[in-house]
Amino acid sequence: MSLTFLIKRLAGAIPLLLGISLILFAIIHLAPGGPTDVYADNPSVSPEALQQIITRFGLDKPVPEQYLLWLKAMVTGDWGLSIRTGRGVLGEILARLGPTLQLGGMAMGISLIVALPLGTYCAARRGSRLDTALTFLSFAGISLPVFWSALLLQLVFSVWLGILPSAGMKSIGDGSLIDRLQHLAMPVTVLSLATIASWSRYIRSGMVDVLAQDYIRTAYAKGRREWGVVIAHALRNAMIPAVTVIAIDFVTIISGAVITETVFAWPGIGRLFVESMNGRDYPMLMGLMMMGSFGVVMANIIADIIYAALDPRIRHG
Repeated sequence: MSLTFLIKRLAGAIPLLLGISLILFAIIHLAPGGPTDVYADNPSVSPEALQQIITRFGLDKPVPEQYLLWLKAMVTGDWGLSIRTGRGVLGEILARLGPTLQLGGMAMGISLIVALPLGTYCAARRGSRLDTALTFLSFAGISLPVFWSALLLQLVFSVWLGILPSAGMKSIGDGSLIDRLQHLAMPVTVLSLATIASWSRYIRSGMVDVLAQDYIRTAYAKGRREWGVVIAHALRNAMIPAVTVIAIDFVTIISGAVITETVFAWPGIGRLFVESMNGRDYPMLMGLMMMGSFGVVMANIIADIIYAALDPRIRHG
């Protein structure tokens, strides 16, 4: 991949993110209600105090002017103040990012370690009983709602067996590694199940197509061992279709596993998004969604770089 292509992609990301920010800002402000509704329904908040809140956060200005002020602040690194807590948006997001990276990183690592050999084996033994069984389990994993899987695990391992904590990041007064791993076990499992099912399907599909190519048959004709051909010749090219899916899924998990973090009371980005949405916290919602949008755009650029590394035939000008 040439440096020129990378510069062009990065330059093209700027107007794309600008357009995304404009659309998100418009959608948030066109939604029914507003951030002051939370305070207006509270009898302890006087009209004077409510007006101070409106003035402090610039909610009395026209929406186009609010957008320009927000955009200027965002570019300079000032993501504004949370209407819900009054603290800096960027600081709160960074404080919640660590737990989400911990949860999402472990889930993505386990998913890749399991899905890669699983998809490869199913492709090499396609049509076998094991391939059929794993295909059924994969579709079941994709079809099961995340919240249902999470509640089922809590019922079995927390309520019935009592061997794992039902929620939270750690027990009160206990910060040991074992305790943290116990709290991670169920949310990581929930995130991994659907991801393993999806990734293994993509890897299997790509591997089946590659194994039917002429150069694979040529490798077999030269007397190469089956798994040597599969791993050395087929796997690298078979991974190309799955790269984009894996990259986007990784960003999706990091930007907020909303349902999983909510069910397990995990103090990460996903739970912060739900709290901000319930509190109509416009600055926090914009910060979270723009961070997610930036991550998706960068993931696509990284995927292009991986394409070139996996397949030297790919050339970008």
